[in-house]
Amino acid sequence: MASIPQNKIEKSSFKIITQFCALAHLPALVRLLNDHRHSNVSLTAILIWLLKVIFQRRTLYRAEAPGMCTKRTVYNILNDGRINWQRLSCLLAQRVITGLAQWLDARKSGALIIDDTLISRLNAKQTELLANTFDHDRQRYLKGYRGLTLAWSNGQLVLPVTTAVLSSQKARNRVGTPAKTLDQRTLAGQRRAQAMRPMPAVALELIKQARANGLKAKYVLFDSWFTSPKMFAALNDQKLIGIGMLKRTKKIYYRYRGRQYTVKTLYQYLRQSHRQPRADYLYSCVVQTATAKLPLRLVFVAKRHCANDYLVLATTKTNLTPAAIIQLYSRRWQIENYFKAAKQYLRLDQTQIQDYDGLCAHMAVTMMTYDLLAWQQRRQPGDPTIGDIFYQLDTLLPIIDLATAIGQLLGELTNLKVTKSPAKMTAQIKTLIDQFLNGLSIQTSALITLSMSNS
Repeated sequence: MASIPQNKIEKSSFKIITQFCALAHLPALVRLLNDHRHSNVSLTAILIWLLKVIFQRRTLYRAEAPGMCTKRTVYNILNDGRINWQRLSCLLAQRVITGLAQWLDARKSGALIIDDTLISRLNAKQTELLANTFDHDRQRYLKGYRGLTLAWSNGQLVLPVTTAVLSSQKARNRVGTPAKTLDQRTLAGQRRAQAMRPMPAVALELIKQARANGLKAKYVLFDSWFTSPKMFAALNDQKLIGIGMLKRTKKIYYRYRGRQYTVKTLYQYLRQSHRQPRADYLYSCVVQTATAKLPLRLVFVAKRHCANDYLVLATTKTNLTPAAIIQLYSRRWQIENYFKAAKQYLRLDQTQIQDYDGLCAHMAVTMMTYDLLAWQQRRQPGDPTIGDIFYQLDTLLPIIDLATAIGQLLGELTNLKVTKSPAKMTAQIKTLIDQFLNGLSIQTSALITLSMSNS
């Protein structure tokens, strides 16, 4: 089918992507990813094409094939277990932070945020290392993965740094095909072994990897799922300051004034001691963990909209004021904004890739796309949202007018050569219809597809 010539608006959108790749020195980063393919198609060109596909809100199946290769080549590159996608994400985040230094407040310390999100694959059966994963929102098990993500924030900006696609430690929970390889001499084997390790251990590995690739941060923020004396001790060994929310469990004790308390009994003791609650927090004290003998400052904060409930924050930096601890921990919510934007706009949990290496590549490309949005957001006046930036880039991409596309389709059908084989004729007509739908906007294409399915 004849294509519409590129106009100035289309070139403007591609210019933004090109500028971002130049800022990040993407070709130089690609050379550090263990990419040893014997191919004339560069990984940089494939990544740029994938960015365009995401902004067009199309799946790889529905996207128009890139001019330099076939879609099969793209799938092969995504499924290549030799490419270090985690390192690409780390290096890219570090380059973006450096490039945005003039728009960021240098007085604010960087903090790493660790959290996970559910990547559901409800209809999958043969996906590698697929597992029954507990969904905390629905309070039941769903088929999918845990997307463990490490992000960086200084209070103004949040950038995803690296991620690990986790399965389950328990073999009985793994319902997909088994791992293709667990050979620890290969990157693919190391990646699959990491998927079956405990989440707190993998979180520490991601933090260590990010710092090894040049990312600078002083604090690590995490919610109650990751908080434990062992986590605080491990971060202290890496010269990092941990700030997390404590669980109100009976299994962990803290020593205060010569006696051991759980979080709940310590709160009751402070309350009965007639301490006056402060305006922005209830109580604050310094305790020691019963196992590691590590000093922690605890801050009891009133839970909003719950008069008799409270939250407990803890940090290894005991000379931090309670107000500073609360302010730093409030940054942790920014990673939830990333998860929301990635799922709503960037199709984070909507891929149909079956190979585990391909899933890791998909997560890395999604993070790369969000980095582009965050970079563009900081450069624009008026503080637009990530969604605003996404739709701006989406409208800049080429969309064929409906009347023009119908005229082109009719012209191609008229010039179609008649063959004796009905199957071959049907395949040719289906190809033309797919090309017709690919040229339309996502809304128009969805309406036509729905009408065809109902007829």
